[in-house]
Amino acid sequence: MTPPPPFSYTYSPNMPELLLGLKCSVAISTYQTGKVVLFSAKDENQLIQLPRNFDKPMGLALENGKLAIATRDELIITTNAPGMARNYPANPNTYDSLFIPRVTYHTGTLDLHDITYSNKGLVGVNTLFSCLSTFDSDFSFKNFWKPHFITELKPEDRCHLNGLAIDKEGNPKYVTALGHGDQGREWKDKMLEGGILMDVESNSIIGDKLPVPHSPRIYNDGLWMLLSATGEVVKVNVADGKYDVVTKLNGFVRGMDRIGDYLFVATSKLRPNSSLFKEAPVAKNSVVCGISVIYIPTGQPCGHILYQTSVEELFDLKILPGMMRPNVLNHAKQMHKSSVITEQEVFWAQPEKEENKESVTS
Repeated sequence: MTPPPPFSYTYSPNMPELLLGLKCSVAISTYQTGKVVLFSAKDENQLIQLPRNFDKPMGLALENGKLAIATRDELIITTNAPGMARNYPANPNTYDSLFIPRVTYHTGTLDLHDITYSNKGLVGVNTLFSCLSTFDSDFSFKNFWKPHFITELKPEDRCHLNGLAIDKEGNPKYVTALGHGDQGREWKDKMLEGGILMDVESNSIIGDKLPVPHSPRIYNDGLWMLLSATGEVVKVNVADGKYDVVTKLNGFVRGMDRIGDYLFVATSKLRPNSSLFKEAPVAKNSVVCGISVIYIPTGQPCGHILYQTSVEELFDLKILPGMMRPNVLNHAKQMHKSSVITEQEVFWAQPEKEENKESVTS
């Protein structure tokens, strides 16, 4: 048997129709393969994926036509230019949206996890320095908030702060971490049962002994969260920190977004030689990597996309509402440098003809 080609995937028959009906596409980040991948419906029967290379992409943030991507040592802000999409030189009359790099913050290595737009601007979970950070042109980051048990900002990943939820007013509201120690990587000691949920405003722990919490998200009906070690999708009662399990998936769940009554959850395989997760309840069943769609009224999975090759670990997932065939440019092929966007018009630079080029000698 010939093995499937790299980045092969399968999907449930209803996925193309579901994305068409919801009028959206899906973006995922996979730091393991160094890509941001966009999934769209080609028609009612076919999906299409568009992978783009980024250096260890992690958190994704979307707001007002901007898609931010946290990478190994940069925070890249891309902006949607629909007028450029239609005339994209490599594939014209194909895309309805095109995210083009506009700003890059050279942050240095911070191990940024979740990032999100807030009323404070773009906020990132700065895992290495155990704090929430904002960004500008003066520093690698500015400390916006840190847990009360973190005594100083050092690049020691003391509690593995990883997730951030924004409330309806745009305030950073809840964070998740894998522990509450104040020493370098102390969270590893009891990682599978030492996770916490914190209220940012009160700087207090409202839930503890959580099995590897990730991806807290506030929706109209409350706070949702993923428990990676058990594969559970949960709703949290913030008054007492207790939670109800909505559904359980066969995978290490991390990365979640919602549109209407549908919840999209990213699942990852666990590394066979992982010493950190080998005792996790989900370890034996964590054999698929991809996207699961949950129909919220029933709590049941109703669709999926599963990778067969190449991709084993995902970090984040974002719904791209109203975008049926999006594209995103990176820095690798320099295509973004051919774009010129003004407040009134957009242009793709024309390649210079050889006879118009000046000869330069030294």
